[in-house]
Amino acid sequence: MYQFNIAHIHIFAGAAIISFSGIWVTWAGIEPTVSAFYRVFFGSFFLLLICLRRRHIRRINLASSVVTALCGLCFAADLFCWHTSIIYLGPGLATLLASFQVFVLTMVSIVFFHEKVRARFIVSIPLAFLGLTLVVGFDWNALSADYKIGIIFALAAALLYAAFILTLRKIQLLEAETSFFYALLLVSLLSSLFLGFQVQATNGSLAIPSMFSLLSLLALALFSQTIGWALISSSLPKIVPSIAGLILLLQPALAFVWDVVIFSRTTTMMNWMGVALVLAAIYMGMSTPSQLNEATIPKASGRTAR
Repeated sequence: MYQFNIAHIHIFAGAAIISFSGIWVTWAGIEPTVSAFYRVFFGSFFLLLICLRRRHIRRINLASSVVTALCGLCFAADLFCWHTSIIYLGPGLATLLASFQVFVLTMVSIVFFHEKVRARFIVSIPLAFLGLTLVVGFDWNALSADYKIGIIFALAAALLYAAFILTLRKIQLLEAETSFFYALLLVSLLSSLFLGFQVQATNGSLAIPSMFSLLSLLALALFSQTIGWALISSSLPKIVPSIAGLILLLQPALAFVWDVVIFSRTTTMMNWMGVALVLAAIYMGMSTPSQLNEATIPKASGRTAR
């Protein structure tokens, strides 16, 4: 019989904590570029405390610096797209669609790392889009312009997050002695720089309108960017990948539930069936390499940074 341990509790807690990310973004009530900026800006301070405490600060070489800059750009663009999709779709559907990154990462495994194409992956793709149509509707032309924009931004976030994961993994391969949290700290700092430039370039404002907005942004940075990721990243090596992937599906599932419960999202039985199909497809579409080594990318086991 499979034995559950403290690592399972940690990963459950991490997935549940991160499921509130979209809620914090919505409650912040500011432009998507600005909320994305403060997530990584405030998150950098929390990550810095971890790295200082564990003495993880170290110099990296030029090649790693270039990859880190690219990773930061990908993460900044991903957060911008995802935060924008939340405005148009709500946190639940935006998170669900952004979780399609698992298909991108699995395709990369197949094309570039010669991973065997598994039958369940082939089945998962039409299943995912069937579920999606049950959630958003069968007639694309009947959807409002805002809804279409939200879907496009959410799917763009899925692509960009996959690029972020790939480049983050490359940093870890180039800098084997660099801790995960230090790599994430560097990426977060660069992401905040890119997003800050974007705000200034568009004549935006970094002003935080209220104390409630500030607390929401701090919660986003502390829980989503730091604590949730710490719990998950420390637990993944101790758990069977299939079980870890299943547990991490709590994140998009709970995000949708919170959207319904907190923001009164109108949801029919057909919509719930669609959500269930999408989650099943995401689980089926996760990469399950038979031999995972340093040359391979991380398993697509959920949007653990959300």
